[in-house]
Amino acid sequence: MMFLPTERVALFIDGANLYSASRNLGFDVDYRNLLEYFRRQTNVVRAYYYSALLETDDYSPLKPLTDWLAYNGYTLVTKPAKEFTDAMGRRRVKGNMDIEIAVDMLELAPRLDHAVLFSGDADFRRLVEAMQRKGVRVSVVSSIRTSPPMVADELRRQADQFLELAEIAPEFTRRQTEPRPPRPVRATPAEPFHEPSSEPA
Repeated sequence: MMFLPTERVALFIDGANLYSASRNLGFDVDYRNLLEYFRRQTNVVRAYYYSALLETDDYSPLKPLTDWLAYNGYTLVTKPAKEFTDAMGRRRVKGNMDIEIAVDMLELAPRLDHAVLFSGDADFRRLVEAMQRKGVRVSVVSSIRTSPPMVADELRRQADQFLELAEIAPEFTRRQTEPRPPRPVRATPAEPFHEPSSEPA
């Protein structure tokens, strides 16, 4: 991984995107270890975490996480998520943070050497290009090991380096969340784990 110990680095974490990628890969992120992982390698000047919060009965299920992040080295950027009903009558939640990420990254560009973007969204390709024109290197953290891949090809090509989330995840994995395969049905002591027969009766 190409990080210089003295370069000024900021992390820009699209919370929903990182959550989806980590769940697809079967782990939870330990945000304390994630920050420490990058701090061990380079000079992290800021770590931003972006999340749209759905407020239901004055409580969001994300609130414990966002409260913890705000007190443990992260700059929290949130906005209310919008609920709506789609054409099929299904309840949907919309909370895109792309503009907030783009504004913060471009504003911070003069004080950065390297930006690390945790997202695979193709819409960020132009943002990465704009940062590079300002002399800032950009790394993208996402995954091509999910099905389908979480990162768009054009974003991966534009980045100065692509960090495969599955490869660096052991540094900040909290616990496995991958569902275990169902155990075979227990039959009799003579057949401890009876597999259903595929032969015709």
